[in-house]
Amino acid sequence: MQKKSNELKIWPLYVILIAFFIAYVFSQRYQAFAIITGTGTFFLLLIIIVLEFMNGVKQEGYAKNIVEIAGAVILVLIGWFAIGFVLHTPTPINVVPSCSMLPYLHRGDMIAIRGITNINQLKAPIINMSSAQFNSMYSDASEEFLSCVAYNRTPNGIMVSQYFKPGWSIGLYSGKLDSIISQSEQVGPVRYTCGLRDIEFQNGTIMQEAYTTSISIDNHTIKGDMNNSVVVYKTIPQDSFYQYGDAYVVHRVYAIINASGNYYALTKGDNNPGLDMQYGNYPISMNDIEGEVIASVPYLGYLKLILSNSFSRPAGCNFVTEH
Repeated sequence: MQKKSNELKIWPLYVILIAFFIAYVFSQRYQAFAIITGTGTFFLLLIIIVLEFMNGVKQEGYAKNIVEIAGAVILVLIGWFAIGFVLHTPTPINVVPSCSMLPYLHRGDMIAIRGITNINQLKAPIINMSSAQFNSMYSDASEEFLSCVAYNRTPNGIMVSQYFKPGWSIGLYSGKLDSIISQSEQVGPVRYTCGLRDIEFQNGTIMQEAYTTSISIDNHTIKGDMNNSVVVYKTIPQDSFYQYGDAYVVHRVYAIINASGNYYALTKGDNNPGLDMQYGNYPISMNDIEGEVIASVPYLGYLKLILSNSFSRPAGCNFVTEH
């Protein structure tokens, strides 16, 4: 009878937990409400875990309950390492943390990852570059930190925006020089070409934004291909994304540089206007790629976001690019 009584005390919390979790998932556009429901989900989960442990202690004692918990943890770890062994990666499962891959992947999607054992596993164009040329670029990567923008010259200076307005122009903005530079002024081996594309906001408004239409490396022109591989990679301390708090990124491979047998990926989010390198990230070594995304399940990853206190969604979730 005591066991039944304890279960009756806990099961309503599971119902409330599910309700809070669903409310959190579908309230992402309302930041304050998402924070409230996310925080509620987090603390409800902690309360349920504590109550379940206390009930287990009452019914079976501390020793047996701890042994059962340890056994469950060991089974989970064995399963995790087994999946990682099969998929050739120490992190076979991860979560999409942002909206930069819309509409292909959504924030909160749980993703399965396959390790890269051969460069030919990745679908993306490979461009050859000498080690000297690559090392020169890598040592002064700020020359490649050029973003495509819309701009308007005024007597008071240059107005810059991601969104195009009538009478404005599009070009490359150099954060290093704090100015607009022309196509011919690019000095790095990777050259960017800018254009305009439509983006649709959640309220139905459609605007045009400046974006990178293609890149050129040694007279090889590459355009973004939505069939290219999507990878998960670890950021490094030099990366701007790392400094913003992004320990890993889920983006599509735009091109691969073969620097005398050493391979580096240039990546871009489908919903982003430019390549990661244009915004302060360095070319990605194959050693920093955790794997290729091979499958996804919607919503399940929100649990990890809640546990990591990522309650409110980041910028860029209020629009989708029309590809």
